[in-house]
Amino acid sequence: MLDMFGMAGSRYLILGGGQGMGEATTRLIASLGGNVAVVDLDLDRANRVAADARALGVCAHAFSVDVTDAEALVATIGEIEDTAGPIDGMASIIGMAAWSSLLDMTTDIWDLDHNRNLRYFFVAAQELARRLYQRNAPGSMVAVASVDGIRSAPNHASYGAAKAGLMNLVKSMAVEWADGGIRVNCVAPGGIVTPRVPLTDADAEARSMALLPMRRRGFPDDIAKAVAYFLSDMSPYVTGQTLAVDGGYTAAGFLGRTLRVPGGGTLGMPKEGA
Repeated sequence: MLDMFGMAGSRYLILGGGQGMGEATTRLIASLGGNVAVVDLDLDRANRVAADARALGVCAHAFSVDVTDAEALVATIGEIEDTAGPIDGMASIIGMAAWSSLLDMTTDIWDLDHNRNLRYFFVAAQELARRLYQRNAPGSMVAVASVDGIRSAPNHASYGAAKAGLMNLVKSMAVEWADGGIRVNCVAPGGIVTPRVPLTDADAEARSMALLPMRRRGFPDDIAKAVAYFLSDMSPYVTGQTLAVDGGYTAAGFLGRTLRVPGGGTLGMPKEGA
């Protein structure tokens, strides 16, 4: 069978690969023949996903690191290459939002969101790019951002600002590293069902569905497929781009508007955080 994705035998670093979107990404890459290094804060989660990947016939290793510790993150990337071989591509699916109004937000909250959504990706991508340049090897990197970096993020502005910065950083990396054959792209999820953001009660889900032209929440596999596209040979001439995977949410622009719902009637859409 033709290997359309060109991932078989290559080595991929998956930051945040132990659950949710990261787990789905790891499994998909392994199913396409890619060897994986699963990195997660929780080593047990990383070991479980790595074992599942090995069951698909690829090489898989598990590692644990706090990505907000820059020195430890750089050391872990070195350990991965020493253990599993040179890394060809990286996907980063780590991030979390602190919820606070801007008037109540502290600089500690601001710094925390930037450390765990933006700064660590700079550290990891810079280290991998240096190693790729040293080997004169091409590579591909994908950051997972958020639609909150594309539009406003009321009551979690530090997160939105960090994700917006991440998307801009990806553009700069793509331009500066293009001469080395290194592609850098970004996926911006909308509302995705994950272990941290599960399906809620029926009324809340109906309200959420009304915001989405596709009338469903996204699932980890939806993000994994977009990440695999950017990592693979299916996108050899694509770099510096952000792909919103959000069921049409950002295209519709419903914030503060009234939306006509299926079956007749309308639904007033309050602003986020209300």
